Amino acid sequence: MYAFNYHRPKSLDEAAGLVAKAEDGKLVAGGMTLLPSMKLRLASPSDLVDLSSVDGLKGITVSGKTVTIGAMTRHVDVHTSADVQKAIPALAALAGGIGDPSVRNRGTMGGSVANSDPAADYPSAVLGLGATVETNKRKIAADDFFKGLFETALEPGEIIKAIHYPVPDAAAYEKFPQPASGYAMVGAFVARFGKDVRVAITGAKDHVFRVPEMEKALAANFKADAIAGIKLSEDDMLSDIHCSADYRAHLVSVIAKRAVAKAGG
Repeated sequence: MYAFNYHRPKSLDEAAGLVAKAEDGKLVAGGMTLLPSMKLRLASPSDLVDLSSVDGLKGITVSGKTVTIGAMTRHVDVHTSADVQKAIPALAALAGGIGDPSVRNRGTMGGSVANSDPAADYPSAVLGLGATVETNKRKIAADDFFKGLFETALEPGEIIKAIHYPVPDAAAYEKFPQPASGYAMVGAFVARFGKDVRVAITGAKDHVFRVPEMEKALAANFKADAIAGIKLSEDDMLSDIHCSADYRAHLVSVIAKRAVAKAGG
């Protein structure tokens, strides 16, 4: 690990200012990705700005049909929250399946979403539920947030404050995990809002994405069999030592059907 300057601000404004002034400043939430990268010398930021002492970034509230979760809320707190379990049980279950106990007890929702790892679980919930990402500057719709491999709509100095999740009529998350890491080789988050259905897939391409063909079929008939004949092209699927592109394309159909069935379809 290379030397760096460490900062622990008390406010969002202070945090944003410290990052802006640094030569290569990085925000630290749970640090589950950044710190291992630094230990391996794959990342060498000049400054680390720790968000753990910033007021107002933790906690879960439910207001009407919206669940709001602070960016620094840990995965374990989402998983064990009675409010989340009641309002969006699929989200609570997803949080309980992230990584291992060490990751769940240190990792944060905001950190995971901002990192936009192509195999992370939370992005599928954000996109699948049509959530709104609130930052210190604006509110960003889920459909506009994820841009590419480790790339989001966040601008320099922009920090996630909270994520607002609409409460669906039914939802479920299913994934085919990589045995060692728990990351999704393919994961599917399916949510139904009245006659509208959203299907978000993670782990298959370089960032989370929706499947309009499945959404249209499920809107007409919310049953797993309704999407049995829908096959995705392998052309832009990820391929690695764990899973080939053609197998990932196959898994999307299999895992999506399982998620629909779990959601009651």
